[in-house]
Amino acid sequence: MTQKQRSMLIFSILMVGTILLSACTQSLSAAPAETPTQIPTGLFVSPIASVENPMEMIEQFAKQTEAAQTVAAGGDPATTGTPEAGATSTDGTSVAIVTATPTVEVNVSTPTNANADAATDVPATSAPAATSVPPGVRPPSYTLMSGEFPYCIARRYNVDPDALLAASGLTPAEAYNLVAGTVLTIPQNAGGFPGSRSLQAHPASYSVVSGDETVYSIACKYGDVDPNAIATANNISASSKLTVGQVLQIP
Repeated sequence: MTQKQRSMLIFSILMVGTILLSACTQSLSAAPAETPTQIPTGLFVSPIASVENPMEMIEQFAKQTEAAQTVAAGGDPATTGTPEAGATSTDGTSVAIVTATPTVEVNVSTPTNANADAATDVPATSAPAATSVPPGVRPPSYTLMSGEFPYCIARRYNVDPDALLAASGLTPAEAYNLVAGTVLTIPQNAGGFPGSRSLQAHPASYSVVSGDETVYSIACKYGDVDPNAIATANNISASSKLTVGQVLQIP
């Protein structure tokens, strides 16, 4: 008998003796009823179902682990991922990495030009602004602005006021009750304004005393001054809103 056989024999005797000794110490109580153990199946089941074939057990565990990784990544467990280039495990074996490509939804909208129809500033009155004319030239017609009256226009353009009223179909009583927007007809062949056209000396400066005053009404205070000339001298528009105390230069 070889040494190996002796060792196996001694080991067997020791094992049998141990079993006999442990049997002597057990109580005589009834053995518990056998209950069959339900072994679940699925992706996350423990692969240790049998130890008869260890290699098959390891292979089954690897397959279930790969399928679980695929499900966690949002993939189909029936398919296997393609290993990403250069991805390896610590033992040098390839590791399958399933890479999901996100879907990006792009919503392209055409910007709207919100200022395309923006309103522009309009003059304070609907009547057209007065237009400057060279000295000695009479326009064929004139639209009264706020604060103006026919005698003011007669002085400005050196026209006989009676001829101006007659050409416009007005009486002297109506001359001071006209509203802004009234159109006057200026006769081209009428005589000049009788007397001095100027009511105040200028150039001068004028301080606005009322919120109702306009560049046009201030021009009428001087008689022969064009309101557009006042606006140009003060770098404002003829329809600008004036404030009390504002000082204007009168050319």
